[in-house]
Amino acid sequence: MGQRKDIDGSASVPTFYGKELRWKREEAGLTLQQLVEGSFYGLSHLSEIERGQRRMPAELAEHVDRTLDTDGFFQRRCEDVRKAKRRGHASYFERVLEAEKHAETIEEWCPTLIPGLLQTDAYARAVVRAAHPLAPDDEVEEKVTARMARASLFEDDHKTPEYWAILPESLLRQPILPPAQAAEQLERIAALAMRRRIVPQILPWNCGPHPLMLGTAKIMTFPDAPPPVCTEAQYSGDTIDDPALVKQYRKAYDRLRAAALPPEASLALIEQAAEDHRNGKQRD
Repeated sequence: MGQRKDIDGSASVPTFYGKELRWKREEAGLTLQQLVEGSFYGLSHLSEIERGQRRMPAELAEHVDRTLDTDGFFQRRCEDVRKAKRRGHASYFERVLEAEKHAETIEEWCPTLIPGLLQTDAYARAVVRAAHPLAPDDEVEEKVTARMARASLFEDDHKTPEYWAILPESLLRQPILPPAQAAEQLERIAALAMRRRIVPQILPWNCGPHPLMLGTAKIMTFPDAPPPVCTEAQYSGDTIDDPALVKQYRKAYDRLRAAALPPEASLALIEQAAEDHRNGKQRD
């Protein structure tokens, strides 16, 4: 067995929290497996918390405090860790940020915008500025930089989740950006699909009534935690983990996928739209 790597608690708030957690666990004479027993979380989840790589869910912190008899310490400090990890993002988005990095699968539907994980710098800036028209430039840039950092998810061959996005056809002609930048946005999606990093499907504009017409949905699964569904509006969001509701969203997303074009036809449509933007063409 290799030598255990120490944790530099001075590196950040999450690593300080994790180092304290490991110290208290080992002081109690417990292994990682023994500490998570009785919770809904796995050994790897807790290990990544100790290394400062993952946030502590409130329900797991409550379990840890109870098991280690730490008088609510880890539950009280959860918010400090969350604030440190969500820089550049809204507070309601923190669970999504954490979950994306550890998900086995991500399935997303966003009826009005290109999903954040797929956005180019120019698209993200346009969306952020539209949502915060009076924000200082440096604040906008912080939000854009934070959003772009999420896209690194697709650059690691060993950790890339299986990502599936269903996009309404109207997004291919959406006049948010100048033609050249609009082409770059669609070319990014096409490039990720051709590199086998994502699977995009296009929902035809004339498909008629369909599931999830009223809002967004991001469904994620994990090897060591229950699956949540994340929804988002302009200035708010929610993470749903009630099993019955998650099951309803799961069924709705599967029906939506069935209404969309196959991946090959969808990719061809995305590439054609990108070419039209490059050539200054607009199709009906």
